[in-house]
Amino acid sequence: MSDDETLSVYAAKAGDYANLTDDAAAQDPSLIAFIAAMPRRGRVLDLGCGPGGSAAVMAQAGLVVDAFDPVPEMVVLAGRHAGVSAREAGFEDVIQVDHYDGIWANFSLLHAPRDDMPKHLARIATALKPGGRFHIGVKTGTGSKRDTLGRRYTYYTESELVDLLAAAGLTVFDHREGCDTGLDGVDAHWIVLAAHA
Repeated sequence: MSDDETLSVYAAKAGDYANLTDDAAAQDPSLIAFIAAMPRRGRVLDLGCGPGGSAAVMAQAGLVVDAFDPVPEMVVLAGRHAGVSAREAGFEDVIQVDHYDGIWANFSLLHAPRDDMPKHLARIATALKPGGRFHIGVKTGTGSKRDTLGRRYTYYTESELVDLLAAAGLTVFDHREGCDTGLDGVDAHWIVLAAHA
């Protein structure tokens, strides 16, 4: 992700975002299912890890966790969690081949431009081991726009996202949807999809 305004919002509000998301991670049914599907000591990537709440839960469960985020302030917070290897990196830095048992991209890829999504998903599919699991969360809708804080979002319908995943060689087998209040204080509808390579 190269949108400077979005990155600067997350840099300025890293602590607030951690307060909003860290405690909720351990109760996330999608994360619980993702962890349960991993092999013992499986290697996973938290792509766009933010302050590392999900990465911490994965590490506590015994997984080997790499965590990427393009915001240095987020990387510092994520790196404070035991067992989490955090580094400053973006979607384009997923260059591994058959490396991960699972990749967790929870409400991170929605900040990428729509035209870039196919290549990001192709990199993810390549980085997964055969049969590896992928989790993606996005806000639902159409088009793209900035929120009141200045973050750029790209919105997807479920069918559009399923088609994009299929084109990358990823097969969706589960989904969950809901509505929550975000960092901007606005209620937003979302969907999460689980897929395998």
